[in-house]
Amino acid sequence: MTTTTPSTPVVRKPVAWRRVALHAGCLAALLVMLYPLAWLLATSVKPADEVIASLDLLPSRLEWSNYETALDGVNDVSVGRLLGNSLLIAGGAVVGNVLSCSLAAYAFARLRFRFRGPLFAFMIATIMLPHHAVLIPQYIIFNQLGMVNTYWPLILPKFLATEAFFVFLIVQFMRGLPRELEEAARIDGCGPFRSFFSVILPLTRPALITTAIFTFIWTWNDFFTQLIYLFSPEKFTLTLALRSFVDASSTSAFGPMFAMSVIALLPIVLFFLAFQRFLVEGMANSGIKG
Repeated sequence: MTTTTPSTPVVRKPVAWRRVALHAGCLAALLVMLYPLAWLLATSVKPADEVIASLDLLPSRLEWSNYETALDGVNDVSVGRLLGNSLLIAGGAVVGNVLSCSLAAYAFARLRFRFRGPLFAFMIATIMLPHHAVLIPQYIIFNQLGMVNTYWPLILPKFLATEAFFVFLIVQFMRGLPRELEEAARIDGCGPFRSFFSVILPLTRPALITTAIFTFIWTWNDFFTQLIYLFSPEKFTLTLALRSFVDASSTSAFGPMFAMSVIALLPIVLFFLAFQRFLVEGMANSGIKG
């Protein structure tokens, strides 16, 4: 005698409409954010008469001469020289910020000294101070020192731990490191500086790379400060050179300007892609510590 086993009905899971709506919203937001970048790339190869006339992404023909004009540079200064100037300023700012902000953060996070709390609070309060509020006093100081139209006003302040945001970021990261590591180093005869460079600094690599990424991007894109201090064409950066394509009294060369914008954007994208993993790790760890 055989027995039949009743078949189990297949239960279909209900469609998670909230998840579908969330993904659709994220996709729509992604398209909105990517459209300006796509338009920039498309406009860099558009003919001059189509740059302002239409927002379409597809040009009637590809105008590669825009890139040829952009690569020729501006004011008899080659694009290679402009790129080198930008890299020099951004690289100096990165080195200065990483070194000075990490030293200041180590003092606030690990060392014991009088008025540490009030000084740290005062340092954090400077984050709310607008950059333009100190720009005129800084310009007067650098002008009296004969540093206007040089790169020093753009690099030297970075070696003085003037970026409170990065000091706070690294402090939060260092507070989560075990103190036993420093105690072991102290037993081995290491002083504060030796402990900082040999023990603490290697462990704070994610926070330091986060600082380097933001410093590089912000310095590279800083148009206003460079405009204030630099006025010789041979000292121009790529950001300042873009202004040379816009002429209020005659026809502006928008095609080459957008082509140079693409060239100026490439180092930032490559730098970010190379270190994005450390950026996420550094921000996440700094956010949960303290």
